[in-house]
Amino acid sequence: MELLEKKIEEDRVTLVRQGISMGMDYEKYRDLVHHFAETKQTSGLSRSEANIEYTQLNDRRMKRWDKTLKVSGELQEKISGLESKMVFLVITESWCGDAAHSMPIMNKIAELNSNIGLKVVLRDENMELMDAFLTRGSRSIPKLVVFDMDKQEILGKWGPRPAQATEMVTNYKEEHGKLTPELKQDLQVWYNKDKGESILEEIVALLPLK
Repeated sequence: MELLEKKIEEDRVTLVRQGISMGMDYEKYRDLVHHFAETKQTSGLSRSEANIEYTQLNDRRMKRWDKTLKVSGELQEKISGLESKMVFLVITESWCGDAAHSMPIMNKIAELNSNIGLKVVLRDENMELMDAFLTRGSRSIPKLVVFDMDKQEILGKWGPRPAQATEMVTNYKEEHGKLTPELKQDLQVWYNKDKGESILEEIVALLPLK
């Protein structure tokens, strides 16, 4: 069993390295989402009207988060003191509502320290990578993988949403059997009230800060 687990982890590391090498930086990803929004397109295998509308909505959401997100001075100091070289590898799609709230926060963390890089890959173009980081057997996105470039190992993973929002979704599914537009609206209200603090706290907890 130990040898099997070691082989699985080695394969994951290989996939992460490949994802990092071919991934987009955040600016390129934002340009891509904006282009899709402007031209009424979407990423992913499903080019439904709903996904096109979500992509347009997410473009506006990320623009707002990019401008308004604040990080406390104390946390900025901690993040800026990170000495290890890290890469945030994010698996996502332009239509993903949870990603629209969390990716600007990931980018803000990366901007605070030149030792932290950020790369983005699209899920439906990288199924082997996605399947190495399932959430309870599901291809849920966004999925963040924190990779230590010096040690060449996976430090941690996060996603698709913060713990409190995940609890909201789990409880709703148990009661109603499926997700509805009403729940999605409740989630947006929660994200806006939280102001990114839960996501920030959970992702920073994955980093080897002093």
